[in-house]
Amino acid sequence: MSYKVAVIGGGGVRTPLLLHGLASSGFPVSALALYDIDAPRARVMATLGSELTGLPITVEPRLEAAVDGADFVISSIRVGGMAGRARDERLAMEHGLAGQETTGAGGAALALRTVPEALAHARMVESLAPKAWLISFTNPAGLVTQAIRSHCNVKAIGICDTPSELIHRLGEVLGGQVECDYSGLNHLGWVSRVRRNGEDVTAEVLASDRILRAIYPADLFDPQLIRTLGLIPSEYLFFYYSPRKALANQKKAGATRGGEIERMNSELFARLALLDARAGVDCYRDYLRQRNASYLKLEAEAGSAFAAGITAPDPFAAATGYHRVAVDVMQALVSDQPRQLILNVQNRGAIEGMADDDVVEVPCSIDRHGPVPHKTGRLPETVRGLVESVKGYERTLIRAAVENSPDLARLAMLQYPLVGDWELAESLLHGGS
Repeated sequence: MSYKVAVIGGGGVRTPLLLHGLASSGFPVSALALYDIDAPRARVMATLGSELTGLPITVEPRLEAAVDGADFVISSIRVGGMAGRARDERLAMEHGLAGQETTGAGGAALALRTVPEALAHARMVESLAPKAWLISFTNPAGLVTQAIRSHCNVKAIGICDTPSELIHRLGEVLGGQVECDYSGLNHLGWVSRVRRNGEDVTAEVLASDRILRAIYPADLFDPQLIRTLGLIPSEYLFFYYSPRKALANQKKAGATRGGEIERMNSELFARLALLDARAGVDCYRDYLRQRNASYLKLEAEAGSAFAAGITAPDPFAAATGYHRVAVDVMQALVSDQPRQLILNVQNRGAIEGMADDDVVEVPCSIDRHGPVPHKTGRLPETVRGLVESVKGYERTLIRAAVENSPDLARLAMLQYPLVGDWELAESLLHGGS
């Protein structure tokens, strides 16, 4: 059996990487349809994808045509584009906050723009492909999945590569087969237990400054912070635990990540316009290596994606990443053999004390019947309040987006620990209008 796969946001720069993941996995694709509001960009990504994979790829001018009859719909949209992200991050900095796409004021701005579009797309999937699985990469991933699951009946799963990347790096540093206990929300999760070859090595990990520094892509956390927590935070906790440091480094660098990627993307498409497909693939590979190598360097170290000599391994050969997570989920959803993956799904008792319909990020068993979250117990007191506050913010911000209510948006940012100021929330909303 083979499957129709639709990609909403097919003009995104990571689309060829996703297509490569599909092709290299051997996943049986009968039709692959890309849709993007920027059709010329989608055609560029389709050309690169065809050169990489040989898959039959079409670019549909209408979303309905892309989604109709699909078995899987992958959503990876950025409403407002990279220019919108860069503007959100600059605005946050101007108000004395670290600028970031998925957390803080930048994450709130993106969510307010994205939720209405994500819900419209989900309803179209319900109507035109009622048996399809909607796999959402769209940021902020947990919040958007919460909105879809709260307001639509589509079969939706939120995915992110952050947890798998952290566990993979632990495995590389420790050696051997590594398994971890993990729970939280998207971009707000922690590893609580590490096992190597079946043996609990959590104490060894927490005791070693070398290990605790090596498992992150940049110098994010003071090892003593991690030891005091007794938990290993995922990388985006940096914006909660060291927000002033993040802001200071952005000011020192004179840029935000969004601003640098906006420039990188402009240069990429200018170069691709001059190249044939084969040379374009090499150009695209170099772009991904530059982008990946600079991940979180700016916020943690005032580094730059444009620093001389910055490079990363070949993204097409990586064992983890954006494309691997999506393919792993799709392969599981057509199999009778369950896989163990960390996903954004409704809680259903997984994290004790949270509502059953709260979307959380936890390990799941997933097969053709869908994901079943594992019970992870009660969150430690050191992080429980933060998670509950952020989940409350997410729910209020979703209401604000659905009801188009500036007052609810302001209330949501008041609830949000990374803003938490009534007057500041008003100023941010006014500045973002």
